Amino acid sequence: MEEVDKKLKNFIINSYASGVELSCLPSLGKLGQRSFGSSSSSGGSFLDFRFLSFLQRWRPDGMRKHQLVLVFLICAIGKHYLNELFADEDCIVGMPQQLQKAFRPPESSCEFCSHVVTDAVPRLANVDPDEFERKFAYSGGPVIVTDATANWTAVERFDYWYFKDVYQRYGRRRKAARCQFFPYRTGFRSIWEALSLDEARVNYAAGTEPWYFGWSNCDPEIVRELRQHYGRPYFLPKASENNAVDWVFMGGTGLGAHMHVDNVRLPSWQSQLKGSKEWILAPPPECYYSCNFLSVVVKTGETIVLDTNRWYHKTNVLSGELSITVGAEYD
Repeated sequence: MEEVDKKLKNFIINSYASGVELSCLPSLGKLGQRSFGSSSSSGGSFLDFRFLSFLQRWRPDGMRKHQLVLVFLICAIGKHYLNELFADEDCIVGMPQQLQKAFRPPESSCEFCSHVVTDAVPRLANVDPDEFERKFAYSGGPVIVTDATANWTAVERFDYWYFKDVYQRYGRRRKAARCQFFPYRTGFRSIWEALSLDEARVNYAAGTEPWYFGWSNCDPEIVRELRQHYGRPYFLPKASENNAVDWVFMGGTGLGAHMHVDNVRLPSWQSQLKGSKEWILAPPPECYYSCNFLSVVVKTGETIVLDTNRWYHKTNVLSGELSITVGAEYD
């Protein structure tokens, strides 16, 4: 494990920039104040001050306040309809992953990971929701619950062909097109392309390319369809609610998600409906020397709970059955 620990640490340290202290950013606000004369006393970005200055100074001759408001309303409505028009299109310029990580707020404490080691990741069964809330729900994780899927028909029902049938029946709905799609290294451009593979590739026949992809299920009707076969995990705190959007990840041996940290609001659970998957977890950069790198295997029927906003994570589908997982955030 020491060798794995060292390799993982070197991998992450030598990869993308992972975090920048945000305490350096107020200097940008001061620069904005000096350059553009903003009266704001709070910290802010250079662009914030440029925009405020623009609003204060720009007004064509003879334009009254209500006319200026009307102009911005027209712009806002126009933006809405442009978003509608291009909802199915890829962004011309995406936000670089390195930049997203650069503005991740640093952890104020490493307590959430300092006590966790691979051999001591809790594995629970028949756990009381009150106990789970008190000890695990908001601790940052990870924790594995082994019996959460016991009564779910999804364990038997879900496979590639089930999802293909669902999305064919509902068609190319605009709501489904807006849901986030994760192609990983497949090159797929949409959920419909990913669900149009031939039988040989689906079954990993010799000579076919491997595949792994995921998506957020934000179409309310498809959510209702899928949730007939699984539900809110029994162990979650009684007052908590699942997010309205679920995630599904599916694919075969040797593939998985790259090392990354999520940008979501809440902790989450992910249930392994078929197959098994290894999770490689890394602490954020500010906790490298206080916390351990972890390797945890989640088997069929098990559910992993953790805060993916804090833990960097990578997954590998292990040999055997196709991997299918479903998950969601909870408050």
